[in-house]
Amino acid sequence: MKPSSQALRAVASCATALVLHPGVAVGLDVPAEGWGEPHLSVVPRTDDELARIAGVTAAPDTFEAAEPYEARPAGAATHVDHATSTPFSLPSANLRPELGLDFRVGNGLFEKLWVEAPTATTASDGLGPLFNARGCKSCHIRDGRGHAPAGPDDFGVSMVLRLSVPDEASDLSEATRAYLNNAPDPVYGRQLQDKSVAGLAAEGRLRVSYTTETVTLADGMVVELRRPEVTVERLSQGPLHAEAETSARIAPPMIGLGLLEAIPEADILAAADPADANGDGISGRPNRVWSLEYGQWMLGRFGWKAGQPTLAQQSSDAFVHDIGISTPLHPSPWGDCMEPQASCRAAPHGVTGNAEGLEIPTPAMDRVTLYVRNLAVPARPDSDAPDVLRGKAQFHAAGCAACHRPKFVTHRLQAQPEQSFQLVWPYSDLLLHDMGPGLADTRPEAAATGREWRTAPLWGIGHTEAVAGAAGFGYLHDGRARSLLEAILWHGGEASSARDAVREMQAEDRAALLAFLKSL
Repeated sequence: MKPSSQALRAVASCATALVLHPGVAVGLDVPAEGWGEPHLSVVPRTDDELARIAGVTAAPDTFEAAEPYEARPAGAATHVDHATSTPFSLPSANLRPELGLDFRVGNGLFEKLWVEAPTATTASDGLGPLFNARGCKSCHIRDGRGHAPAGPDDFGVSMVLRLSVPDEASDLSEATRAYLNNAPDPVYGRQLQDKSVAGLAAEGRLRVSYTTETVTLADGMVVELRRPEVTVERLSQGPLHAEAETSARIAPPMIGLGLLEAIPEADILAAADPADANGDGISGRPNRVWSLEYGQWMLGRFGWKAGQPTLAQQSSDAFVHDIGISTPLHPSPWGDCMEPQASCRAAPHGVTGNAEGLEIPTPAMDRVTLYVRNLAVPARPDSDAPDVLRGKAQFHAAGCAACHRPKFVTHRLQAQPEQSFQLVWPYSDLLLHDMGPGLADTRPEAAATGREWRTAPLWGIGHTEAVAGAAGFGYLHDGRARSLLEAILWHGGEASSARDAVREMQAEDRAALLAFLKSL
């Protein structure tokens, strides 16, 4: 049974007093049985089901035709509306009819533009006092990904700067740092907020410029890459900590998240190979994060470094840091304002209008979580096209599937039939991988180092440009890549051999690989 909202608020507000389970270290230590999945009501798999799952998730041995069910990457939850102008905003095709209104209410809350308090519209006030955006869809454009600034004079809302300091530079206890995943900057917190309510100065703003470098492929094609250089201006509280760790990030797409949450922990951990025992050069590691909902360690699944264990916690983290909205898991009405930011903490807050004294109370938060859990993955109408099949063969031959694992079968779930026992094709192992110095930031997150990133799911990636429209888009965590080929060429570390295989491809094979990716 989930703990009550009152209990959750008590845990969150007493973060400095958190006590870890006896004998559990803060570092990464994966027990053979994993950490548990208290957020799921699971029906155990039978031996017959395990055998069937092993067969259906095995790597293909031929690329002459599409695999069974490949055209429906989210199983029965896949939407098949090929004419829609909003391919990332439709509900799971198998969503129970009685949940349709809750989904639409969640969508309304996701689209809501919050206002500063106090106002007569108490259901919509409480913005900030410091914030990056007024609503979720300000960054998740049409439920898709955000974009990086185009240049030094573009100050869009789709990029944020995460902050932390090394553990040894923090005064926080080990238990508190574990709860937070990082030690925050003692003045600016865990994220730089570049907007503020009237009468209060924003913390600062990002300026992004680019230097260019070229890569010449084996067939003579020249590709120009852009390397972002992020600076922070107009800091309102003085300089960042001398040892500040920063990471610029754009918003990731929202589709298929409920299915990622339903993948068995054991299936993800089975692919982990931290010491590269099999010698294939791939050393996937799970991230291990603290659950505010359940008061225990859990597998990290969400975010660029797999820093969040559940959709409820991921959504709550976004509300508090991006918009400054208090939730059952983050009840402080001032959002990310730290203790030295006294004027921020003293500013008016929108904690009236509901019995919980929260800016977004439990019933509303539950509907947001239901909404993000049920945003459907589009069907793949071209999964059996000849160039797509050729590209799929190149994808496997290059070794891309070693990290971008094509498929899983989700848990049997008693309470979530939409996500229950589905063959899904996310093209991610949900593990951390060292991507080399080119993509490294300076900021660890829980067990993830500055060079490690969670394998990004690829499903729906071919719809990116159509979803973004005139708003623009970018690939990778900071949006630097303007095309899928650029994104591939930025891969390093464990992905170096796959990247080099793409660089060595002939033009026809490379075009087929890109056609395959755009078909996902």
